[in-house]
Amino acid sequence: MKTEYAKYHDGAVDLTGMFAWEEGTETTRPGILVVHAGTGLDDHAKNRAKRLAEWGYVAFACDMYGDGVAGDRDRVLSVLNELRHDPPNLCRRVSAGLDVLRSHPCVDGRIAAIGYCFGGFTVLELARGGANLAGVVSVHGTLSTSKPAPRDQIKAKILACCGALDPHVPMTQVSAFIDEMNESGADWQMAIYGGAKHGFAHENGPKLPGVEYHALADFRSSQLIHDFFRELFSPSECAA
Repeated sequence: MKTEYAKYHDGAVDLTGMFAWEEGTETTRPGILVVHAGTGLDDHAKNRAKRLAEWGYVAFACDMYGDGVAGDRDRVLSVLNELRHDPPNLCRRVSAGLDVLRSHPCVDGRIAAIGYCFGGFTVLELARGGANLAGVVSVHGTLSTSKPAPRDQIKAKILACCGALDPHVPMTQVSAFIDEMNESGADWQMAIYGGAKHGFAHENGPKLPGVEYHALADFRSSQLIHDFFRELFSPSECAA
């Protein structure tokens, strides 16, 4: 496997992300953007990118905050809140990472995205905005939005993975998301994992109330995500 850091920009904001892909083949393949959780581009996001590379994709773990922000709690909270409350700015920032991913010589033009916590919210906002992606996966991400998708705007297939005991994504929010997806006409699916709280797929995540790693939910959701991407990019194989 090869990993490589890439510097890029969103306007005046300097960003640094990480590519991961398997070497040893000249075949182009789909690209998958990985959007980090609220803590920033950390080992969790990088390791998930490496897992996607093992599955046969080119992965790019993007940076949503900018150089020097991750690790500085006050700056993280400031940028996080700014992006969450400004959907156009949020989508522009993540789209800068998509542009970098598309530029990789091993990417064949087919693109999907996956995000965790804040990243899950981010990829759903991309889909709501009509981004031309094969699919998006939200893992314990916020499902609510200030701008519900209008009918027929969502082009990407959607998978949302949620914890049944997540206090940050209560069942009222889940129900509202289901209604929104049905009204939008999107191709969507959802998995809810019993016993799982917020951050169930984040090993060594922040120690906060309602946030807890859940190994079984992480394993089960990873299997579902693997099958979801396989369906997106190898439909004939999945139908066999």
